[in-house]
Amino acid sequence: MKNAEELFQEYSESHQNEKNQIIHYICVPVIFFSIIGLIMTIPSGILKDTFKLYNPLIENWGFIIGILISVLFYLRLSFWYFIKMLAVTLVCIAGNNWINNNTNLFIVSITLFILAWIGQFYGHKIEGKKPSFLKDLQFLLVGPLWVLEKLTKR
Repeated sequence: MKNAEELFQEYSESHQNEKNQIIHYICVPVIFFSIIGLIMTIPSGILKDTFKLYNPLIENWGFIIGILISVLFYLRLSFWYFIKMLAVTLVCIAGNNWINNNTNLFIVSITLFILAWIGQFYGHKIEGKKPSFLKDLQFLLVGPLWVLEKLTKR
């Protein structure tokens, strides 16, 4: 597995255009948020029956899968990337839980997902380069961390 700097450098190659970067700063977090939301719509009765914590923030598939991805992917890159992405994941879970309590989470998530991907592909049309994940699927997980690092270093 490549280290974080190699992954960021390779990801950056298809994200040089300033407009494409701005689009990514918006759309990548929206996609990440919407994926967590979509995963949270998977019925979680088995989790509730198993853990009996009576906490919808923990007893949902978004939490379980988000933690697994953070541990398996981001922790392999670095402890601090793991902590950062774990925090982002937990904020996404809380935000999606709020949406779920107030409206239809599936409809909101699928709408955000589709609109953000339209934005992403438009950004790559401007860039004139294919999205990185078409070369390697792990860039679907690198993208959110790349955006987080870019935005927090400004």
